[in-house]
Amino acid sequence: MKIFFLTTKALSITRLFFTISILFCFSATQNYGQIQEQKELKVWSIPNIHEGAEFYFSPDGKSMIGNAKMKDDPVHQVYTFNIDGTNILRINDKGEDACSFYFPDGKHLLYTSTKDNLEMPKGNYSDPKNYPQGAELYACDLDGSNVKRLTDNKVYDAEVSVSPDGKWILFSRQIDGKLDLWKMKPDGSEQQQITFTPEWQEGGSFFIDSETIICRAWDIKDEAQRGMPMSIFTMNADGSNRKRITNDSGTNWAPHPAPDRDHFVFVKVLPQHNYEIFLMSLKTGEQTRLTYNDAFDGFPVISPDGNLLSFDSNRDAKNGDRKLSPYMMDISSLHLGVKK
Repeated sequence: MKIFFLTTKALSITRLFFTISILFCFSATQNYGQIQEQKELKVWSIPNIHEGAEFYFSPDGKSMIGNAKMKDDPVHQVYTFNIDGTNILRINDKGEDACSFYFPDGKHLLYTSTKDNLEMPKGNYSDPKNYPQGAELYACDLDGSNVKRLTDNKVYDAEVSVSPDGKWILFSRQIDGKLDLWKMKPDGSEQQQITFTPEWQEGGSFFIDSETIICRAWDIKDEAQRGMPMSIFTMNADGSNRKRITNDSGTNWAPHPAPDRDHFVFVKVLPQHNYEIFLMSLKTGEQTRLTYNDAFDGFPVISPDGNLLSFDSNRDAKNGDRKLSPYMMDISSLHLGVKK
């Protein structure tokens, strides 16, 4: 799903633990290109969500959906809540959930779960060699009712998002250990593979607009190594015109596009295992560092109006606790909204 979650799309919180265990060992000198440095903008924590990650904004920017492990949850489940941490609602309570998203109509939700394949080996969202093969995709109403199962193939389907025009669902599917990007209609029909790259493992994909996709990928030969390199790619909605847009040898993960269709946020792993969030222009390649903290900062997502950055961090955790919780940054000064 959606570090290998180094997904956002990013990936789900469960994938976080695998990636952290690998990439915290990463220490290398990298060429970061043209990077503008600035002080961290205003940041605050979202209350009441004590453990969770990979949260995405509703189309009106007032709510979020993502994976959390609340007080009575044995595993991570899909939740929605207001951006101030109120009105928390669990969408599913069966199986183990992962990547989720809002449909652009603001009336329906999309999520990944093993809820209908409990008899299958549990698998591990944190290990690409053992992803849950019973992870399927579901759509439902805002309160979790009227659930419709969209996939039924007992392979790994996750890392899901929707095109701005609502015509296509974009997701990752793993078959025989290979990850590729797929798309389908909102009702689950017309499922079609759009990447065919034996050497690359694509995922964490989003539509920049309804014709262009951005994603992260790693070379399969690097999969088991410490400090696994990752790159960010763009492509057309049918998988053609694939371009690698990060060219350093480091870890570039979890891209998410800005409303202006030029910029996107993503995560770099800096020397001494430091996960930081950067902003990059597709037109110029210029990069701006947004977070400055020794803790883990990841899963960046920009609000529909371009004024807020949601991300997940353990920056306020005590005693080395790696559990993540959601934070917000005011990025209105960066002017990333739709250009009029």
